Amino acid sequence: MTIEPELTADLLRARLAGTHLADDPLDIVMPPGSHLWPTEMRAQLADTLKPAGVLIPVMQRREGLALLLTQRSAELTHHAGQVSFPGGRMEEADPDVRAAALREAHEEVGLDPSAPTVVGELAHLNTIVSRSYIVPIVSVVDERHELSPLTGEVDRVFWTPIRDLTRSGTYRMERWGSPPMDRPLHFFELDDETVWGATAHMLVDLLTYSSRR
Repeated sequence: MTIEPELTADLLRARLAGTHLADDPLDIVMPPGSHLWPTEMRAQLADTLKPAGVLIPVMQRREGLALLLTQRSAELTHHAGQVSFPGGRMEEADPDVRAAALREAHEEVGLDPSAPTVVGELAHLNTIVSRSYIVPIVSVVDERHELSPLTGEVDRVFWTPIRDLTRSGTYRMERWGSPPMDRPLHFFELDDETVWGATAHMLVDLLTYSSRR
């Protein structure tokens, strides 16, 4: 995994400047040309994958960038106890997945929706277990905020320096499943947590995307 030696918030802004959100929230789960499909078929697909926004807040510190992460409650039905970014499915009042991500971060950890500056998005992904179609929204937070778990979904909130994610021996990749259907699974072994699954996938995308030219 190749990353920028001195990754900064300004560099992230520059790298992600060309990314943008879909104008229509349903466009993120509907294939091109699906507007011509029968209403019943569109409704069935929309019900299969639910749009979700995940917020990836980064903060510039003296020692480098840090990422906001949460630990999900051990009592949850899906992804219990796992490390994740704040986020969740769109609701009817959300105009787009960006609004959903900001709303969820506010509800889960108390991050004021006006505090993060959205700088772009990463590659979309879906989760089989929760049947969500995830749009990762990268944002920059300029000031420290008092954050804490505010719902039963989150047990812990913490900032992780990117240098901890990129130090030798922290990252590994395994291939799960049988060829040709096997797929890569990413892991980050931190001092007190293992980050894997969709969150680790987004971390790899963030760290490698920011090094592209």
